[in-house]
Amino acid sequence: MTDFPPALTKGYQDFRAGRFAEESERYRRLAAEGQTPESLVIACCDSRAAPETIFNALPGEIFVVRNVANIVPPYRPDGEYHSTSAALEFAVQSLKVKHVVVLGHGRCGGIKAALDPSVEPLSPGDFIGKWMELLAPAAEAIATNEWLTGSERQTALERISIRFSIENLRTFPCISILEQKGKLKLHGAWFDISSGELWVMNAETGDFAPVNPVYETP
Repeated sequence: MTDFPPALTKGYQDFRAGRFAEESERYRRLAAEGQTPESLVIACCDSRAAPETIFNALPGEIFVVRNVANIVPPYRPDGEYHSTSAALEFAVQSLKVKHVVVLGHGRCGGIKAALDPSVEPLSPGDFIGKWMELLAPAAEAIATNEWLTGSERQTALERISIRFSIENLRTFPCISILEQKGKLKLHGAWFDISSGELWVMNAETGDFAPVNPVYETP
């Protein structure tokens, strides 16, 4: 008798009988030839904002790294452990992706915690608190703005953090060099969980605008 989560077991069984059976040839090709995704998506680990679902991606189409609040830390070759930086290095230098997308989302728990200094650490290590310190200057500036409502502060920091992460991407030599050569493009996007809307950042102005969905006519 196993205590493996029943919902995951059922999900796997449905996947194996459905999508895997339908795309078995694609999986065999990926296993034999390896992956060649054109895009790296840096997303939050929030279970409601999975990039593969949002972009309706096929297996092997996008390379995904997820962390709390979809933050990219600055380039820091200090000999410590850097999972996000390691994924960036692999995607850009080994897989040679052509696009890097920082994907934020509405109602992000990490962003909410960054805006509330009264939040108690979840553990003695306070790993989340330390991670969110990367956004501390922006969070403090927004938190003290009395003209913004709570939800406006939340959305503002969610989007500012995307621009912040894109600037941090450029501190990585391998990324800045490829971007300057026109071989790599950096993008920002924000997903509204409630409405399903995707907002894409204008690279020149930093403003976000919604992507118009295309509906097939019956």
